[in-house]
Amino acid sequence: MARRSVTPTTPSSRSTPQLVQAEASLDELRREWRHLYHNEPPRISRDLLILGIGYRLQEIEHGGLGKATRRKLRTLAKALRTTGRIGPTPGLSLKPGARLVREWHGRTHTVTVTEDGFEYAGTSYPSLTKIAKKITGAHWSGPRFFGLLATGKEHPSGGRNG
Repeated sequence: MARRSVTPTTPSSRSTPQLVQAEASLDELRREWRHLYHNEPPRISRDLLILGIGYRLQEIEHGGLGKATRRKLRTLAKALRTTGRIGPTPGLSLKPGARLVREWHGRTHTVTVTEDGFEYAGTSYPSLTKIAKKITGAHWSGPRFFGLLATGKEHPSGGRNG
């Protein structure tokens, strides 16, 4: 990619930092956007146009994103379009040895996180949901029963504590 100088030589120089200063009109900013991006500017605020032009000037001067970063962004964009979310499905992040405590019907239940799952009342279980069902006799989300969100944040247990 050819390097462009971002130092102005004349007041009419294209792609100069001075153009994006406070005195540039909205029409000038939109023209500069068209010149730099080769498409119509989005309908965004003047401040965001200035930031976008500044980003593009830095990209031209110092090079753009690497191939790996562009590939990751394309993957994230595709996931957002297809699933409405980006990134992996949130999961629990509990370290072995952690203890989860829940009171249910006046009795305290303690679960210990193990390398392979969970231990409750001397028995190993693959999931918190199986333990919640053992305790309550009904289907519960295990993480919800023990007051955990999928992101690992604390969360009230939903008020079904009897």
